Amino acid sequence: MDNSDNPLLDMQFKVPFDRINASHVEAAAGQRLVESKARLNSLAGSAGPRTYANTMQALEEITRGLDYAMAVAGHMESVATTPDLRTAWNNVQEPVSELHSSILFSGGIWNALNEYAGTADARELDPVRARFLRKTVDEFRRHGAALLTEQKKRLSEIAMELATLTTKFSQNVLDATNAFEMLIEDEDKLAGLPESAVRAARADAEAKGKKGWRFTLQAPSLTAVLTYLDDEKIREQVYWAAMTRATSGDMDNRPLIARILALRSEEARLLSYANFADYVLEDRMAGTGERAILFVEDLRRKTEDRFRKENEELRNFRQEMLGKGAGDLKPWDVGYWAEKQRKVLYDFDEEALRPYFPFPRVLAGMFEIARRLYGIRITETDTMPVWHPSVRTFAVHDSDGSHLGSFYADFFPRETKRGGAWMDALITGEPGLAGFKPHLGLICGNLTPPMDGRPALLTHTEVETIFHEFGHLLHHLLSRVPVRSLAGTHVAWDFVELPSQIMENWCWEREALDLFARHWSTNETIPEELFRKLTRARNFRSAAAMMRQLGFAWTDLALHVKYDPEHDGDVVEFARKQLAPFSASDLPPGYAMIASFTHLFSSPVAYAAGYYSYKWAEVLDADAFSRFRREGIFNPETGREFRRHVLSRGDSDDPMELYKRFMGREPDPSALLNRSGLL
Repeated sequence: MDNSDNPLLDMQFKVPFDRINASHVEAAAGQRLVESKARLNSLAGSAGPRTYANTMQALEEITRGLDYAMAVAGHMESVATTPDLRTAWNNVQEPVSELHSSILFSGGIWNALNEYAGTADARELDPVRARFLRKTVDEFRRHGAALLTEQKKRLSEIAMELATLTTKFSQNVLDATNAFEMLIEDEDKLAGLPESAVRAARADAEAKGKKGWRFTLQAPSLTAVLTYLDDEKIREQVYWAAMTRATSGDMDNRPLIARILALRSEEARLLSYANFADYVLEDRMAGTGERAILFVEDLRRKTEDRFRKENEELRNFRQEMLGKGAGDLKPWDVGYWAEKQRKVLYDFDEEALRPYFPFPRVLAGMFEIARRLYGIRITETDTMPVWHPSVRTFAVHDSDGSHLGSFYADFFPRETKRGGAWMDALITGEPGLAGFKPHLGLICGNLTPPMDGRPALLTHTEVETIFHEFGHLLHHLLSRVPVRSLAGTHVAWDFVELPSQIMENWCWEREALDLFARHWSTNETIPEELFRKLTRARNFRSAAAMMRQLGFAWTDLALHVKYDPEHDGDVVEFARKQLAPFSASDLPPGYAMIASFTHLFSSPVAYAAGYYSYKWAEVLDADAFSRFRREGIFNPETGREFRRHVLSRGDSDDPMELYKRFMGREPDPSALLNRSGLL
């Protein structure tokens, strides 16, 4: 096709999302690949004196246009997918992956890097650019630049196959999620569900032209059923649908998992690492798979006594409520009976908070907190094209009026949109003649949508989720790093969650909640009694929550450090056995949550061997927030210090050094246990 009007080739700040369709993807990728290969060959074949501009900056430029086009196209496939768009996206995965691999395997570029590293110019670089050079050389080495030609070829083949398999994994999860629905036409079977969930199910059915109430595996619907629905048989059916997602037919992810793990293991061995975890974690704070395992084991050891006690208390509570015929506690019972236990112990029902979290106020309050902490102003704009009418756009300005960046916000579920919540970067601003150019990012979620003329009324958990992703977004938008590859969220994976998780703390502070937690119709703040119930219940079954996350982390590390298909057999069964000790109830045969665990298998690396980082960063955030608690949660100087030493610095220095500059010391691991009530 004629590329003259291809919106994916126009690198502009106002992305023309309203004009992008499937036909543009392959054409744009094709042109950008040609351009990138030309730049690659030019750098690899160039001679003469090496400088930062003709080596490091030239390396940064090789894929700039390609990265932008693929970021935009990939985002569209995540939020507005169609069969044609999916096909086009799948078709470009292999050539794009091959191009990136060819850069890392290029002998010419490897030689250029080493030549430049030995120059006087390199020895006189400022600390940030010197770090960029050092990390780049390390990255090339870690990806096999010094290997033999045949080994490089095999690594390239592995990279391409992983890109294809992990994309297919993610798409299977989306398809399997959308393939399930449960229609209930007997209103009596809805007993126990809160009014908000009933209204949502009715609206969902009506939108599909169906009678009754429609339930799906989308997070708001799934959580409501497993937490509140009295009918145990329906809970069991929905539970199994969720825990066996993507395990049958054309959407079966089980063989993909086995192949992905085999390829990752082969990749690590080719690069002389003992396992994939050691390979991935070498440039992260944990350093090795063994150190990550020890971290998880330490938290597990300090948590499991309380975990056993909590589970015994839950079983006893259920026994008291049901009598002698109660039977064993099943996985689809845990959330349901835990919620009933919480109501009895604390007289607290999270649904009682929904009226106090109307989404527009939550958003405004979140922006106000950012203003007070970081001195920024966030305003809505209407001049940027969007991919769906519900998407909103915002501009971020500093206290001096300078434009720091803009972002898109897409908060509610659609069948053409993948599940979960996430933040992503589209453009990373770099220094220009008039200072830093603005950044462009996005934030997405699948929150409870508005209905019946009311605003979207969120749960407290959903409020935490959107604050979390906003923390990631601020890390991108407030970056002031002169090297694109070290800017924003391009940091060690076990450090990247600090800016996001620390934001969740303001969702628990009365002073912060009063800014935005107001009844949607009366404008009243949360009553003091209800707030006390919320805070008292905060650490209800905190050991179970801790063990759940540690279980995911342990299973992830076991898959990438210990799993041997010849010795351990079926990978899904192996994963079930690894997770079982961390579960509040026995995990029955056939449990296959791993088949929809997108954190580990929806990209070549992502959280693979790195799921522990959530808890690692939680230690950092609990400790770092202790300074805000001590100096004032809206203390502008404390906020600016966090912005100065963490949010604006990206990967421009060692993450532990950045942390120590903010806190004045290394992190205190007891902070997390203390906050969770486990000390």
